[in-house]
Amino acid sequence: MRVLLAGGGSAGHTSPLLATADALRRLEPDVEVTALGTARGLETRVVPEAGYPLELVPAVPLPRRPGADLARVPGRVRAALKETLAVLDRVRPDVVVGFGGYVSVPAYLAARRRGIPLVVHEGNALPGIANRLGARLTTHVATSFPDTELRHATYLGLPVRRMISTLDRDALRAEAREHFGLDPDRPTLLVTGGSQGARRLNQAVAAAAGALAEAGVQVLHVVGPRGEALPERGEGGAPYVVEHFVSRMDLAYAAADAVLCRAGSNTVTEVSGVGLPAVYVPLPIGNGEQALNARPVVEAGGGLLQADADLTAAWVRETLPALLTDPERLAAMSRAARAVIPLDADDKLAALVVRASREAR
Repeated sequence: MRVLLAGGGSAGHTSPLLATADALRRLEPDVEVTALGTARGLETRVVPEAGYPLELVPAVPLPRRPGADLARVPGRVRAALKETLAVLDRVRPDVVVGFGGYVSVPAYLAARRRGIPLVVHEGNALPGIANRLGARLTTHVATSFPDTELRHATYLGLPVRRMISTLDRDALRAEAREHFGLDPDRPTLLVTGGSQGARRLNQAVAAAAGALAEAGVQVLHVVGPRGEALPERGEGGAPYVVEHFVSRMDLAYAAADAVLCRAGSNTVTEVSGVGLPAVYVPLPIGNGEQALNARPVVEAGGGLLQADADLTAAWVRETLPALLTDPERLAAMSRAARAVIPLDADDKLAALVVRASREAR
């Protein structure tokens, strides 16, 4: 069986793509997987590193508002469609799987034109334009969150890396804290704004570092490649570890008792899936999908939701020391979070892909 996986641009598309590719290999050892992306995205690095061939086509950005850029979309679609059809004719996939984003529109249209079965996976609680189109062209549609409104949708969850889906935080905690130079016994706050960091999170937590230290709370702060944190020192001597990038997020999750983070689909799925209590601070731009991503976990009691504009050093001082030093509350939040989001979506989506291919035959 040959499968073409279309998705790229950000980790929100490439991470589930790679997790699904690995699950397909486990399910069908002789499967041939090819990724379809664009030259401007993260996929140009992470797909080859994962050992999968990558085909590139022009990106087709879809503007959110009317304007001159919107008028250029039909021409861009035609150019990208022509090149995508050439890829399909060369790779000859039995099924095309799209994860949304710039590359998915031409992939969906090309699959329809060639009569190739199509599977669509939507990563966010609020579907994007590309996947709204894709869902009109197939009945094989999967979503990451339970309340996503999308035609033909079945809730499967978001495929995540095996290092996360198989993580035992308790078993790895001592090793994780030693890895980052943290105290083995202190309550630990993980702060991360995603792959690029987040200035608001960095500034608010660093300015409240003194209050956290005085409460005995240590911090593992992933500031991003270009971010910085100048923590205010207080009494208590609790470690405050700053990292620009962490490749072993399984260790970061295992080291932590709670996390302050954004609410992208990958982050919400990974954090809640491993039972890590979270304070979600949705990105204040876009169409509000990050707040919707976090809502099921927050409503279940597994996390808190704080607006970006309201995340201040004063709020951190007033809220997080009490949370991190309340083990009973943390344990209850952990149980609630773990019960909301499944971590076996990679296997479920791989099975859906195989089923779509076989039904077409």
